[in-house]
Amino acid sequence: MISTIEREITIENELRSKIKWACTFSNCEPKIRNGNLRRLEKFNIAYVEPHKVEIKGKTYLFFNYHNYFYINDLTNQYPLSSLREIIKAN
Repeated sequence: MISTIEREITIENELRSKIKWACTFSNCEPKIRNGNLRRLEKFNIAYVEPHKVEIKGKTYLFFNYHNYFYINDLTNQYPLSSLREIIKAN
């Protein structure tokens, strides 16, 4: 049987502060859930789940040390510098 090892990855303080800063201008409070590292035991396969942030009913996905974020899924990436404008528009 294949077993999965899951470890929580904490969101970096710098990324957390950028998210909270963008939300203060939109008068909303983000709900931040840390990502996970999932690894298959006895195999060299791992998957990094992104940090999930719920803002105004939408799910935003973030990775530590990346200058991009995603909305709902990983198909379209947006620059982190545009987070405030995207939150305001939605």
